[in-house]
Amino acid sequence: MTRLTDLELLLRTADLGSLTAAARSLDCSPAAASAAVKRLEAQWGVTVFVRSTRSLRLSAEGERLLPHVREAMQAIGQARTAVVSARQALQGELQVALPSDLGRHVLLPWLEAFQQRHPQLALRLHLSDRNTDLMRAPLDLAIRYGQPPSSTQVALPLVPGNARVLVAAPAYVARHGVPARPDDLVQHEALRFMLGGSVPKTWRFRVDGQWLDVPVSGQRCANDGEVVKRWSLAGVGLACKSRLDVAAELRSGQLLEINPHWEGEPAPLYLLVPGRRQLTPAAKALRDWLQQKLQAGGLV
Repeated sequence: MTRLTDLELLLRTADLGSLTAAARSLDCSPAAASAAVKRLEAQWGVTVFVRSTRSLRLSAEGERLLPHVREAMQAIGQARTAVVSARQALQGELQVALPSDLGRHVLLPWLEAFQQRHPQLALRLHLSDRNTDLMRAPLDLAIRYGQPPSSTQVALPLVPGNARVLVAAPAYVARHGVPARPDDLVQHEALRFMLGGSVPKTWRFRVDGQWLDVPVSGQRCANDGEVVKRWSLAGVGLACKSRLDVAAELRSGQLLEINPHWEGEPAPLYLLVPGRRQLTPAAKALRDWLQQKLQAGGLV
């Protein structure tokens, strides 16, 4: 059976006009190159090269044979490329959990662009602010704020330096002003986000280098982060939101950052997978794509 390495040596020898040069370019010995050419000539019953002590050239039979060998090698190379490309293509299905607000308004258009780049990959999106157990739910990965709840999960950082910020609409500030001190927050309508059915009674800030649990109150609570942002845009209160969630509104002036010197709680954004086995090429590609988009948007 003809060896592909022998064919490669044959073509390289013809191109370079030297067995020694062909051997050097393919990292083998001149003796091995010579043996490969002799092996092919014996198999085909032809003399491919006319040799002398000082030169080497194609024979008439070699001139006729070489284009067919080159065409065959090109076809084999194209077949190999097609197989590798198919293996690397993202296929199948990816079940992805997203936070409500960030998922709808920031991640969704990026995920649509990602799917257009990988049309054989089906995305199944689950939008919720619940911290779903990845080990029990039919999910391949989740994009979540905060540290992973389980040490068995793999957490890939997306925006590790993200934090919460205090925001309000200009209309609310015009009517009610801003809290001068943390204790003044209790006099304002706090738009609170409930996680797990628990209504938070404090918001946490670092003021003058000290972390404070500041009491808050209000008539509006929701277990959906988007609802909290809609309330804040409507000018009915103050909200303590992830900076990622309100970055666009802060840039446009629809929301104002209140007392920026009050440092909000960290809210790092991670891509979580249940374990190393679930860190598939599709999951890695999605993580790289989101990081690229976050960096391009100045959010990292």
